[in-house]
Amino acid sequence: MTPTAVPWLELGLCAAVIAIAGSVLVRYGEAVARLTGLSRSWVGLVLLATATSLPELFTGISAVTAAGAPNIAVGDALGSCVFNLLLLVLLDELSRSEPMYRRIDQGHILTAGFGVIMIGAVGALVLLSREQLDLRFLHISAYTPLIIVVYLVAMRAAFDYERRSRSHAAPEEAIEGLTLRTALLRYMAAAIFVVAAGSWLPFVGQDIATAMGWKPTFVGTLLIAGATSLPELVVTVSALRIGAVDMAIGNLLGSNLFDILIIAIDDIAYTKGPLLSSVALAHAITAFAAVIMSGIFVVAMLFKPETRLRGTVGWVSLSMLVVYLFSSYAVYLHGL
Repeated sequence: MTPTAVPWLELGLCAAVIAIAGSVLVRYGEAVARLTGLSRSWVGLVLLATATSLPELFTGISAVTAAGAPNIAVGDALGSCVFNLLLLVLLDELSRSEPMYRRIDQGHILTAGFGVIMIGAVGALVLLSREQLDLRFLHISAYTPLIIVVYLVAMRAAFDYERRSRSHAAPEEAIEGLTLRTALLRYMAAAIFVVAAGSWLPFVGQDIATAMGWKPTFVGTLLIAGATSLPELVVTVSALRIGAVDMAIGNLLGSNLFDILIIAIDDIAYTKGPLLSSVALAHAITAFAAVIMSGIFVVAMLFKPETRLRGTVGWVSLSMLVVYLFSSYAVYLHGL
């Protein structure tokens, strides 16, 4: 086996573990929510979004502490945001019976709007953190508490919207005798596997970048972000199969908010200085691509287009795909 093939096999192994454990994590995370009486929309936005974002969380912490790779940490978080929005294209393609944007709840505009605010702010901070606006307290950026506050406000606003627009369903019976304690234990067991695989990914990413001569920014934004977003992919396809499109979209948009919160957590864990002052400016390209894709989603939610290209996807999905491909190529050219 050639030295170049080894890190790719390690990446494949990590991706397989995340995909399998991620699906188990989501299954029992939803069971916990159902047994406690939470609504499906809230499950998608908070519980599933947090669960499926665990790989990004522990990949980021591992990257800035053990691996010393801040570009992989930020690239993973922002790349996951873009990848999550790209999964909307997959949802649209698989929704053959009726255009997706005519089936989903308008409340997703609220989450997408907060995504624009948080992701756009990070993109701007990447550009400004090297200038006079690089404010800090010890090694932590002064903007990190602001990101955390906006995330909490977003969760509160989503909760209030959910409470006003829908009544919470009553707790459901345990499936096949499944108790809350059993669901919690299995949820935690799956989380351990996700954490282990996610913590190893930044080291694998560095090995791939070295072996292939690629830039860490590109590796983090595409390869690592794609691997750590496998749970979102699993949830998206599974939710569509059972007709829970709103849960899938809530998970994707909620994961984007949590991914930006992860950048704030990574900044606290990174002791060499403010995190966004230590990364490539090319990450701003990824952030603004995610903002543009989120804006396209909001337009589609309000306009509700019907036109589909040869019965597959609409112009909304095609636009998102073009933005994703263009931003990926730009990061490959200009990243460090």
